[in-house]
Amino acid sequence: MPREIITLQVGQCGNQIGGEFWKQLCLEHGIEPTGQLRDEPTLTASGLPSHISSTDPHQHSSTSTTNHHNIIPPKRIVDDRKDVFFYQSDDEHYMPRALLMDLEPRVVSKLMSGKYSQFFNPENSFIASDGGGAGNNWASGYRQGEQHHEQVLDMIDREADNSDSLEGFVLCHSIAGGTGSGMGSYLLEALNDYFPKKLVQTYSVFPNWDQSQSDVVVQPYNSMLALKRLTLNADAVVVLDNTALNRIAVDRLRLQNPTVDQLNSLVATIMAASTTTLRYPGYMNNDLIGLLASLIPTPRCHFLMTGYTPLVIPDAVNQASIRKTTVLDVMRRLTQPKNIMVSANTRPGSGCYISILNIIQGNDIDPTQIHKALQRIRERQLINFIPWGPASIQVALARSSPYVESRHKVSGFT
Repeated sequence: MPREIITLQVGQCGNQIGGEFWKQLCLEHGIEPTGQLRDEPTLTASGLPSHISSTDPHQHSSTSTTNHHNIIPPKRIVDDRKDVFFYQSDDEHYMPRALLMDLEPRVVSKLMSGKYSQFFNPENSFIASDGGGAGNNWASGYRQGEQHHEQVLDMIDREADNSDSLEGFVLCHSIAGGTGSGMGSYLLEALNDYFPKKLVQTYSVFPNWDQSQSDVVVQPYNSMLALKRLTLNADAVVVLDNTALNRIAVDRLRLQNPTVDQLNSLVATIMAASTTTLRYPGYMNNDLIGLLASLIPTPRCHFLMTGYTPLVIPDAVNQASIRKTTVLDVMRRLTQPKNIMVSANTRPGSGCYISILNIIQGNDIDPTQIHKALQRIRERQLINFIPWGPASIQVALARSSPYVESRHKVSGFT
């Protein structure tokens, strides 16, 4: 039975990265912007549907005399778990288990009226009645979250009751502004009170280190107030550093002036990759608790760094790309600071890891390649671990989506 996860998108940043995340999930599961499932026949190497392609020449010749107009191509059988993040409405359209919340209408209204207007459930969006926003003030966002708590928690309760086996919540937000940090902080406390046994994971966008790059004077205060709630009330926090995202876009992808949409696309790639084993299950790490258990040694030590390779941004012009990928190459790249979404130096001598989980994605990966790659990494001492704990690199194999044509054989997430 799939363990459902409800996504909460809070504030301008949370709804922007959430919108990109759902676009990515729709691509990977073959769901149209209208919520309908794409119907595709399973094709063989000859390009014919599998039930009329044969290696037997006599069988093929007899088949060719039939009327092909009467042959109905079979549906593609895809072994995935759409129910983790989607549910089906009465007309069998897929809808996301997502709640869109903001104190100003601009971003949510754009999502609800754009290309995916029929995709989101209109009952699952909340916009404050005055529409004035939080003014980049944590206290204002927290107060308005408390003011509208009945309406918001009623939406969460309805989605929770619609789940057969709810595992937890995912919160998308920024900690520098007003709504994402303030209202997000209130929601974290409320989820802990109302759903004490459910997991709460967040994808938290951290502000630029250089204060001169921001027009929000009070962002250090907003960040500190939100960090306290992330420490006390979240089970796992995936740190997404704006400084590192910009550095990766400029240095790795050769984008001179990366746009907000391109940076959001990077975040959506990370979010989709981190949930691959939940949606395309294998032998291990089929639920959220299984993913987090190996990474978090103590409850408070739950701030996670992420990386992904090879990175590709759709529709970007003149971006740099990796020509050849192997398991060893991908796992080595995942240890390099330039591929990590946090501004931290993890090279031997400068930093060390507590634990590592690598998700290697591909359809033709031999497990012996994983063992050889781990042995090579250990021999060359590419990674330093804490001296007071076991040196553990967990590796999970995940299948690639049959709906998305990847230009690389192997990709990796850490």
